[in-house]
Formats: sequence, C-alpha cells, structure tokens
Amino acid sequence: MKFTIVLFACLLAFAYANEEAEVVKEYSEVNPEDFKYGVELTNHIRAEQEGHLQDKDNWLVKGEYEYVSKEGKHVKVTYTADEHGYHPNVEQ
Repeated sequence: MKFTIVLFACLLAFAYANEEAEVVKEYSEVNPEDFKYGVELTNHIRAEQEGHLQDKDNWLVKGEYEYVSKEGKHVKVTYTADEHGYHPNVEQ
C-alpha cells in the first residue's frame, strides 16, 4: 500500500508542477483489495494505474503514463510493480 501512495503522490506532483494544465478527465476507485485511477490534462499528460492485492502483503500494480518532452517527442511509459520491484518499459 505504501508503494501505491508514493506513486500516486508522484503523479500528482508531476501534474501540479505544470501550472498551465487543466484536468480534462479524472477518475478513481479505491477499495480495500484493489484500486484504479486515471487523469488526463490539457497539456497532453495522461496517467492511469490499477492494482490489486495478491496476498496479505503484496500488491500487483500496472499502469502507464505519457507526455510530450521538452524536445517535442511523445514519451509513453508502461510499467508493472510487484514484490520484486518496479518494471518500466519506455517508448519514445
């Protein structure tokens, strides 16, 4: 659960650091054993994440986020996170 809170906080910080962006879409559903949420901003930043409790102490989390870099390139990161760590895949 700590991982989820930290990642969610990072994504919110990323979104709010871009003061010129407005939220276009936002949803969230949080339950004791699973969650999902997403946000899309007017500056082409988008993030989605979902996860479920695998057993008493371990979560399986999947998600993705995308943005346009300062150089104008579209960047998309998909990832999973589990008891073995964070596993990202970056597409540019």
